[in-house]
Amino acid sequence: MSATREKFATQVNSEILSAVRTIAENEGRQIQALVDEALADLIEKRKKATPRTHVMSAYLASHEKYAALYKKLSK
Repeated sequence: MSATREKFATQVNSEILSAVRTIAENEGRQIQALVDEALADLIEKRKKATPRTHVMSAYLASHEKYAALYKKLSK
């Protein structure tokens, strides 16, 4: 990731912000570092939640070929 930093403003639930401040204080880190970590984790989580194209293609091909079998197995 780029080391270039950009400012942005947002609003956060006060209980969440309080918990983040406590974590930052306990870990001796800045809130900015925790926000970077949280956003990076969110991006990774979303990337992993999206099925890969070749996996979906294989699934759909399998479903077309074995649809009758899958239907019987589900009963």
